[in-house]
Amino acid sequence: MEILTTLRQIREKIPPKGSRPRPVSLVPTMGALHAGHQSLVERAVREDGQVIATVFVNPLQFGPKEDFNRYPSTREEDIALLEKAGAEWVYFPDPSELLPGPIHFRITHPVAELYCGAFRPGHFSGVLTIVSKFFHLINPDRAYFGMKDRQQLFLISRLARELSFPVEIRPVETVREPDGLAMSSRNRYLSPEDRKHAPELYRMLLQARDRYAPRSHADRLDLPSRIEAQMKERGFRPEYVSFVHPETFLPLSSDDPPGAATILLTAAWLGQTRLIDNIDIPGTHV
Repeated sequence: MEILTTLRQIREKIPPKGSRPRPVSLVPTMGALHAGHQSLVERAVREDGQVIATVFVNPLQFGPKEDFNRYPSTREEDIALLEKAGAEWVYFPDPSELLPGPIHFRITHPVAELYCGAFRPGHFSGVLTIVSKFFHLINPDRAYFGMKDRQQLFLISRLARELSFPVEIRPVETVREPDGLAMSSRNRYLSPEDRKHAPELYRMLLQARDRYAPRSHADRLDLPSRIEAQMKERGFRPEYVSFVHPETFLPLSSDDPPGAATILLTAAWLGQTRLIDNIDIPGTHV
């Protein structure tokens, strides 16, 4: 595996489209890698990709009171994980080269202002700006993103489609710990006691899907507040709980038929750690 640090190396090492022996597959990360990231690389390798992973803690996606300065850095461990997973290149961008000056353009979308975007203003604009730079500079054939960050996945898919980037976005299922907690680099912030309780977030989503999936308009409107109350009883501080339309990612409304397929999204704090998760609820006929 080759380690790249400059845009010149990217231009020299990544073959242009039309002369690639296999598809070039991009796996963007912020480092502090875990088995979830490994699954992205391994999936891309299985699908015959030459994998380039990027490791870049993007300052544009952090708010002024967020954890940019303490975001974990595990460079040597990240290199070992990526090499084991089969990546061909790993790109550690020089921030001064990737972001040589202030970024005045803003890439946005109506969905970027909802859910996580309502609590993290500007976050998705920062994500989409850097992802669009990688799409432009690396020009991958495919890009792999985890389904844990479901809103991000939706927005990046729309970015590629609406701005005509010649890249195929391939989603990968959320990787979970044996107790159900969605893997995240931020899980290391959980205290030992909070780590014991954190899987309850996923269990509450499972209960909502299996026992309380809304079968009427009234149930659908009432269920998020019931889930939030349950979260608070168990020590979480929920930011939002929302049923969203799989195609538009807008909140379900009374215009949607009872039993419509949906995605249940949530973000909640446990101690000093912000957790996000989601679950698909298939359509039902009533």
